[in-house]
Amino acid sequence: MDDNRHSTPVPDAPPDSLSAAFIPPSIDTLALLAGESYAYYTPCPAEITPQDTSASQTESTPCVLGVDEAGRGPVLGPMVYGAFYLPLDLHRSLLARDYGFDDSKALTPAVRANLMQLLNTPGHPLFESCGYAIKSLSARDISSGMMRPGVAVYNLNAQAMDATIELIRGVVEDRAVDVREVYIDTIGNPATYQAKLERIFPSLKITVAKKADSLYPCVSAASVAAKVTRDVALGVLYESVLKAQSPKVAPNATPDGWGSGYPSDSKCTGWLRRNLDPVFGWGSECRFSWGTAKEMLELKGGARVDWPDEEEEEGNTRLSEFLLASGLGKNATRDGLRDWYGHRPAEIL
Repeated sequence: MDDNRHSTPVPDAPPDSLSAAFIPPSIDTLALLAGESYAYYTPCPAEITPQDTSASQTESTPCVLGVDEAGRGPVLGPMVYGAFYLPLDLHRSLLARDYGFDDSKALTPAVRANLMQLLNTPGHPLFESCGYAIKSLSARDISSGMMRPGVAVYNLNAQAMDATIELIRGVVEDRAVDVREVYIDTIGNPATYQAKLERIFPSLKITVAKKADSLYPCVSAASVAAKVTRDVALGVLYESVLKAQSPKVAPNATPDGWGSGYPSDSKCTGWLRRNLDPVFGWGSECRFSWGTAKEMLELKGGARVDWPDEEEEEGNTRLSEFLLASGLGKNATRDGLRDWYGHRPAEIL
């Protein structure tokens, strides 16, 4: 395969139109438009024999697995984690030598899309030998976790760790792939991250390293799967927003776009300013927990709305307290209201 890589990273911007783009099966349009997180797993490749728990004891295929993410920093769109696995003996020869997988930022969008399409083309060596999984964390779920009060906060590192664990378990435990080695691009301190994963998966040889996406081909392939999925997801969300704003827009119209979704992208911040609703801000495509969104809502025209707690309003008694205090179950717990509604009164004789 010709090596079409750039020597410098390619600008992180998805196409504004999906008319000619490959839509991978890792795109769940309904979940994206509903602001929901979701997971996707390819079928186990034909060249990989899973671990056999039956009496026949069929010999399984030793595999290597890599994990990487795309979209950690943007204010728009999901953060996508990818896991990629294949037979150990094909790790470098198939991915690096034959098909030129590299850190997704070092590949052009066209090369990334082409590799992703080959991964999903039946009969192709990549399809027959390689499997991948995707965990898409929606902007809404990321923000709702990060904006929890006090000690309940679910920060981005914790969400990323849980996504990584879910993907590894989905491949190793649920699909019985005989993974021997795991390589992961780090979150924070590599040693700390690796130690946590080793406690959870003691039977796996785990390596967590900085720049793992440029060191280990399986991590490079995971980064490509994650990046293409995120870019297409961002395009799906943009087209939905555009259609909602202009239902009669021509299909081939060239919109101004919202760029890459990163706060450093002037196209992105310009779109956020132009489309700021003074009460609701933006839709579920936006991470409201990001400083960029917070500043615009607080300083650039957002209306302040106070939602009073009904317990704090003078003279306002909660319905559940009234019902429980009025003899409808004086020994009831917090579930008393539910139990009272579900209780069938005795017949009056």
